[in-house]
Amino acid sequence: MKILVVNCGSSSLKADLFDMDGEHSLHACHVARIGLPGAAADHDAALAVVLDELVSAGPLGSLAEIDAVAHRVVHGGARYRSAVVIDDDVIAEITRLIPLLPLHHPANLAGIRACQQAMPGAAQVAVFDTAFHRTIPDEAAIYGLPYRLFAERGIRKYGFHGHSHEYVAGAAARFLETPQRRLNTVTCHLGNGASVCAVQRGRSIDTSMGFGPLPGLIMGSRVGDLDPGILPYLAAEDGLDMDQIDHMLNREGGLLGISGVSSDLREIQAAADEGDGRAALAIKAFCYRLKLYIGAYTAAMGGIDVLVFTGGIGEHSRGVRARAVQGLERLGIAIDHGANDACQLTPGAGVADLSAPHSRCAVLAVATDEERVMARSCAAALDYRRELASIETEPYPIRVAVSAHHLHLCRRDIDALFGEGHQLTVKKPLFIDSQFACEERVNLIGPRGRVERVRVIGPERSATQVEISRTEEFQLGIDAPVRASGDLAGSPGLTLEGPAGSLQLGEGVICAMRHIHMTPHDAAAAGIRNGDQVMVKMDGDRELVFGDVLVRVNPAYKLEMHIDTDEANAADLPMISQGTLVAIQAREDKGS
Repeated sequence: MKILVVNCGSSSLKADLFDMDGEHSLHACHVARIGLPGAAADHDAALAVVLDELVSAGPLGSLAEIDAVAHRVVHGGARYRSAVVIDDDVIAEITRLIPLLPLHHPANLAGIRACQQAMPGAAQVAVFDTAFHRTIPDEAAIYGLPYRLFAERGIRKYGFHGHSHEYVAGAAARFLETPQRRLNTVTCHLGNGASVCAVQRGRSIDTSMGFGPLPGLIMGSRVGDLDPGILPYLAAEDGLDMDQIDHMLNREGGLLGISGVSSDLREIQAAADEGDGRAALAIKAFCYRLKLYIGAYTAAMGGIDVLVFTGGIGEHSRGVRARAVQGLERLGIAIDHGANDACQLTPGAGVADLSAPHSRCAVLAVATDEERVMARSCAAALDYRRELASIETEPYPIRVAVSAHHLHLCRRDIDALFGEGHQLTVKKPLFIDSQFACEERVNLIGPRGRVERVRVIGPERSATQVEISRTEEFQLGIDAPVRASGDLAGSPGLTLEGPAGSLQLGEGVICAMRHIHMTPHDAAAAGIRNGDQVMVKMDGDRELVFGDVLVRVNPAYKLEMHIDTDEANAADLPMISQGTLVAIQAREDKGS
């Protein structure tokens, strides 16, 4: 499969042709200054230049060899959480979101229309910057606005630069020869646009950009984080209307606004070297804000294993990298200044290790490759479409059960809670034959309160795991992450109280992700795989769809979906109900 990745900016068009058999980049090209004298008149003309070069330069005999085009679309809104094949509905949604991205989305749409006309036989796929951040939890995504704006209007943190954050987090894990599921990583994409992302075990849990790409770090000409009270003050005192304020925030602020020199850090650095005080202040402010986010996300994840710098500034500015980590040694983050000074990353040059010998955290510079991630996402979207065709023609019914709070115990903790050598007593077998409800119950004691008589589920396990609802985590006074069963590292603990004694559990308390247990036969029949995330529509008159449902495949399982009591109560569902698999939502790369 050959995929052409197209990234249309307001005045530029970048393209990269990939052969997905080995993910080789065959040819990359760039058209700049679209619409200016001496350059391509519009995106149609720019694309014509690109396509002519692809054929004349040799990687293609004809455009008919292109199987699909992956279009970078900046904002997917609340609707699109992974790449999708473009149809009229997708175009309508991208158009609807133009007010959020007035510079980006019109250019994205121009590129889509130009490619549809030039390559009518190729599949056109939208790949969204926001998709990687779909895993940000509500408590990190919500703003302190009236709740209706969050629930009904989708006003929340979406995040951007997702392709870059996703790529460099994976590249760092491969360099360290450690699976992402074992790493807490902070990724810093630093360029004219800049953002920081907290990547916990391969999943974005927070990022510095928000509803749009304006907040967070100080950027080339964007202000970054700002006291919102400044806006009505400027409107009243200076008579500025919203268009003028918007122009100031996006075009007159950031490094440009502070330095008065340029939005390009290289020019600002040159001015600072000549003694320009404002230029020096701009650099110091940029690095200070960056340091704040690194520290905040280190705290949010309870410590980090990897700090990554990428993007034009992150890959090439040794001064920014050094300033950003200065003073963070007590957080376990230290840079080797010799390695930092010698770092010379070029496109495709991979990873440079900048860690000081005494640093507890790996500090890396990584050359990003957003186009490669977009090509992968495009191929995955086409794969979904083929598999969805069978799901849509043959709906796949699924039993849905409410999973109340429970815990699984290891042998050591069974002995501590119920007495040495105690054997768990079967109360009744569960639907999944390999598990059973026990007569034994345990009390959970947290910093704030208690949850009494929580049932043990057998048989015993290698590690103790407590599964509670979101309501109960608040009742106990802990923040339990939403995780797949068995993913316990870094989760909170609490006190377990049994009839023979009590123990302090160091970690192991989670809120279980919605999930489906399947046999390999069921998974093959439904066209899905272990680790997929799917959407399930509940049967009945009420329109109710659960998304982000994790698929878990094991020969010992039986087909059943589990949701927790909070979700069942909110949806007014009985203990046992019926649903239908309606879509494959995401297929994450498990290689790293």
